[in-house]
Amino acid sequence: MKETAPHINTAPDSHRRFFGRRKGNRLSGRKQGLMDELLPRISVAIPDGETPLDPATVFDRPMRELWLEIGFGKGEHLAWQARANPDIGMIGCEPYLNGVAGLLTSIEEENLDNIRVYGDDARHVIWHLPDASVDRVFLIHPDPWPKRRHAQRRFVGPENLDDIARILKDGGEFRVGTDHPIYREWTAIQMAERPDFTWLAEKPSDWLVRPDDWPETRYEAKALEGHATYFRYLRNPR
Repeated sequence: MKETAPHINTAPDSHRRFFGRRKGNRLSGRKQGLMDELLPRISVAIPDGETPLDPATVFDRPMRELWLEIGFGKGEHLAWQARANPDIGMIGCEPYLNGVAGLLTSIEEENLDNIRVYGDDARHVIWHLPDASVDRVFLIHPDPWPKRRHAQRRFVGPENLDDIARILKDGGEFRVGTDHPIYREWTAIQMAERPDFTWLAEKPSDWLVRPDDWPETRYEAKALEGHATYFRYLRNPR
């Protein structure tokens, strides 16, 4: 994988939070044990300064591709992808500690050795990844921040999309899933302004019907806000 120096975001905006709470109910003894013992073994270590994160060193064996999930919730989607694609390395980022604990349970029970975890803001990982080093990026049901005054907290925005475009390989895919009508419209508008991405949709069913390789999570099954939308964007050649 290409190992050019990454772009480290030092703009005032770089400390803005795009997620909500960090911790929920008290963890069970088993889950706390996984947080104490398993998580340190599979955590992604962020290099100091502007040193790039070498994806080849993250996993214990060679991986055919690298996929990144931003905010994996309880990890259902990430674990499914890891099972279905054992030769692909997955980095999952999630600041909600109870969600991290949920994914760790799946990793232990199913012996998934192609997942690595970063339990904080995904941008810390993104900023250190080399240019064109990632084959696929997932953003599944991000916090919609529906109030107008919170719009700048939505992850889909110019700065973050610049970073996603930088780390994606030419022909790489950016997937965004949401069931929130405001976030659906917001994403469509933001992505329509991107000359570096092409929307992979020719008819309504291309974004209203869940693809076979896009598993349904418990959150989506509840349909809390409305009909789910499945955006798929291709990174255009540089």
